[in-house]
Amino acid sequence: MITDNDFGTISFRQSTRAKRISVRIHADSLEVTLPAGSREKDALKFINEVRAKLKKKQTLITKKTVTISEEKGLKTCTFDVQIRKAERNNIFASLKAGILTIEYPHALNADEAQTQSYFWNSINYFLRKEAKRLLPHRTGELAARFGFSFSDVKIQSSKSRWGSCNSRKNINLSFYLMLLPQHLIDYVILHELCHTRVMSHSGEFWHQMDKVTDGKSHELRNEIKKFSIPK
Repeated sequence: MITDNDFGTISFRQSTRAKRISVRIHADSLEVTLPAGSREKDALKFINEVRAKLKKKQTLITKKTVTISEEKGLKTCTFDVQIRKAERNNIFASLKAGILTIEYPHALNADEAQTQSYFWNSINYFLRKEAKRLLPHRTGELAARFGFSFSDVKIQSSKSRWGSCNSRKNINLSFYLMLLPQHLIDYVILHELCHTRVMSHSGEFWHQMDKVTDGKSHELRNEIKKFSIPK
């Protein structure tokens, strides 16, 4: 492991299955996988060749990184997240009356990446539960209101898109939708329901969207661009 002024720490590992050098980018580090026969200096040469590109990607990830602390909690569609230190040896999470309380040992540093990962594991667990509880039902309500039909709704952990719909009218929704306000959750669901009629993003598709959003599809589309799935 080495320290780099641009990327933070850079760690290396060998993999017999790797066919080429690959880099996994984090907000404060890089993880480099080396194929058999490659050395760290080969990886560093590769990193230097694409340094600007890697830094640009890392900057985007940093912007999407949501840090949780005692001073800075998190508000989701159905619950608020509060973090606090406690006299305990492990991390404990409990959701009651719309408050997700996460307690963590005094020995842990809340700012460290590993601790943040612990926090997000707890948050994601409850986001998924809430999404499974609410989103399929809400999809059914909106479909009935506007005359759509669909085959199934599945809740996934996608970090690349809020939702998707295939030609068989199966709708996939990311549980990270629960980080959005309700009207944008509805926008995403309606977006996928419109894809049950028009698979492309053609003019006809946006005509359908305007019909189910009181002509606000463009406004809502711009609004949701202000949100991103945390990395």
